[in-house]
Amino acid sequence: MAEVKLFRTWSSPFALRIVWALKLKGVPYETIYEDLSNKSPLLLQYNPIHKKVPVLVHNGKPIVESFVVLEYIDETWKEKPLLPEDPLERAAARYWAKFGDDKVLPSIWESFINEGKEQEEAIVKAKENLKYLEEELKGKKFFGGEKLGFVDIALGWLAHYESSVFEDATGMKLLTEEEFPLLSAWKLTFADAPIIKDNWPSRDKLVAKFQAIREDHLLKKAPK
Repeated sequence: MAEVKLFRTWSSPFALRIVWALKLKGVPYETIYEDLSNKSPLLLQYNPIHKKVPVLVHNGKPIVESFVVLEYIDETWKEKPLLPEDPLERAAARYWAKFGDDKVLPSIWESFINEGKEQEEAIVKAKENLKYLEEELKGKKFFGGEKLGFVDIALGWLAHYESSVFEDATGMKLLTEEEFPLLSAWKLTFADAPIIKDNWPSRDKLVAKFQAIREDHLLKKAPK
């Protein structure tokens, strides 16, 4: 029986953060795939408030919410730290990770699921947010410097979901090399790291899934 268990879905970018962190640290774990339309009793037991993935179970104790789980992993398995030692740098890393989830992800998602004027307005907001990330990367290979770390893992979905899946599903390209040269270079470097590229979900399956989500959303919004 594995000491560490990870409850996840095959497509969740939030759960993928935990996969990358565990792989980076060399922590063996057991994967338990969940169907969120038919959640298991164990998932509901371990995460009764949010009832979602990822959930990390270590020695029988659950840890939930991806950023909380990442920090738990970093504090429990000290080798190859994700967060920097300096308190100010640690605070900055937490800030940019939260900025990704609170600002970047919602604006890109709105760009993806809408069309027409709503999509155009969302694209403007998304590019404004991406410009902040572009500025943060000046003079750096990764967001934390020369080594892959907390912010890179937090924003890792940009390197696959936004730049491949969403683009293929809609033809919309937000993160271009012309507008975002540093982010584009980071995306390629990040995606080429062995622990990253060896653990991507199936691109074709992701495109089909998100195309269906977008079509369903647009159908519900269409005038009757």
